Amino acid sequence: MAATAGAVLACPSMAADVRTGAGPSGGGNRPNILLILADDLGYSDIGAFGGEIQTPNLDALARSGLQLTNFHVSPACSPTRAMLMAGTDNHVAGLGTMAELPTPEQKGKAGYEGTLGTNVVPFPELLRDAGYHTYMAGKWHLGMTEELSPPARGFDQSYAMLQGGAGFFDQTGNAPPPDGKGTTKARYRENGKPVELPKIDYTTNFYTDKIIEYIGSNKADGKPFFAYAAYTAPHFPLQAPDHLIEKYKDTYKAGYEAIRNERFKRMQAAGLIPANMTPSEPPALWPKWEQLSQQQKDVEARRMAVYAAMVDSLDQNIGRLVSYLKEIGEFDNTIIVFLSDNGAEGNDILDLVPAAWVEETFDNSLDNIGRPGSYVGYGPGWGHVSAAPFRLFKAFPTEGGVRSPTIISYPKLAHRGKIDGQIASVMDLAPTFLEAAGVKHPGHSHKGRTVHPMQGTSLWPYLNGRSDRAHPTDYALGMELFGRASIKKGDWKLVWVNQPWGTGGWELFNLADDPGETRNLVDAQPEKAKEMMASWDEYREKNGVIFDEKIAGQLQYSNGTRYYQELEW
Repeated sequence: MAATAGAVLACPSMAADVRTGAGPSGGGNRPNILLILADDLGYSDIGAFGGEIQTPNLDALARSGLQLTNFHVSPACSPTRAMLMAGTDNHVAGLGTMAELPTPEQKGKAGYEGTLGTNVVPFPELLRDAGYHTYMAGKWHLGMTEELSPPARGFDQSYAMLQGGAGFFDQTGNAPPPDGKGTTKARYRENGKPVELPKIDYTTNFYTDKIIEYIGSNKADGKPFFAYAAYTAPHFPLQAPDHLIEKYKDTYKAGYEAIRNERFKRMQAAGLIPANMTPSEPPALWPKWEQLSQQQKDVEARRMAVYAAMVDSLDQNIGRLVSYLKEIGEFDNTIIVFLSDNGAEGNDILDLVPAAWVEETFDNSLDNIGRPGSYVGYGPGWGHVSAAPFRLFKAFPTEGGVRSPTIISYPKLAHRGKIDGQIASVMDLAPTFLEAAGVKHPGHSHKGRTVHPMQGTSLWPYLNGRSDRAHPTDYALGMELFGRASIKKGDWKLVWVNQPWGTGGWELFNLADDPGETRNLVDAQPEKAKEMMASWDEYREKNGVIFDEKIAGQLQYSNGTRYYQELEW
């Protein structure tokens, strides 16, 4: 029988011994856990999910592990990271919206603090207290101060980039200085203390080096570890080593429609999507490939080549981690989970930073795109490709914004080699990890303070074969961000997205027949719409969601329409 929401099935009597690990995972050593988080990776980018980008290491993990095709995250990065750490809804954990993008209705309100709240217990803290070594390297985005840094939230060793993004070859920040002249430095902390990024070749490589260094520093003591590889790839600015860009220089000259159609065919052939599925179409305001000028095609093909190179590099580094685990004899005792923090970043990044600053500060000439000193994203055309076959992308609660290409690899899995379409979410990972480790969440009180219990459901009974389902059939999953909202229950989804991206009203879809969200049934199924609205109201009340249909249109980010005009630079 599937666990109910918020439950952690490890019993106090089964708490694992710190060194030998006798616990609910079946005796023997408690498993290590390696959590790998990509940043702004689209659903169909990697080979195992239909992509043409070369990702042999992730593909191998998928073949020997479990592919989750209906795994959900938040529409944006820091809310997902809060849900991941806390095992709760993002509004409960303090990230009802991103710290950078609150609206007047949200500022100063509970649940919208913009940092991971002290009213939740991050699961790494519980693992650390139970005898695990806990490591992280990469993007944090859950608080800028020492008191909010990884060591304060449960990590023994950490090398954290604090903001939402940064350059990949050096410490160049992602935002302009107050006077708009020159560049800023991204902020890094090592074990909670400010540091300067050393001279590196590429941050994806550097974060991998750090994870390997941290694991190696304690491998002789026999304790299990939790390692969090929080890569920034392929977040903007799109930057990659020259030799990898060269590898993809001609791949994307075929254009949006051709690449997306090939992905769609591969996904159908692999059984990742229904054979009769109708894929979504991009909003009509975006041009098709054939409507672009040759200059625009050249720029767009280069941008996507850089993006592909970033994903290729990410996969190579995941291969390094896997090889290291095998080298030290820990691979067979390590649960590896891979996911993306949200859908592809198809929005115009110049809605986040001034276009004049980018033009004056960076060299975005065709041959320099992707190299040090460039600053670009890849826009809605390629964002729609990366989200294939789903609707829209990052910042939207549509399937293209919230479905993550998720892989779980562990030699002791009960469902190895399976493609699984059951619904699950990022909130489920914390309780899963805790139960696998034999650690119990404290519930409502922790170290003298009141805390929220986890809302996610442990997937461990399903993963080890004690249950045939991850969630009960009537499980409801709500979501809200940037004034856009959704609720999923069974095969049905109710979603609200502002115009021109949606109708500006509630839309209803049957995802079993229409995962591309192409046929709005809100008028044809009024009783089902009413039932789903009741579930939405329950979710909203439970999690303190501030929802106003005016909010979504207030943000410049994710509402911009200038991308193709800017391609004329």
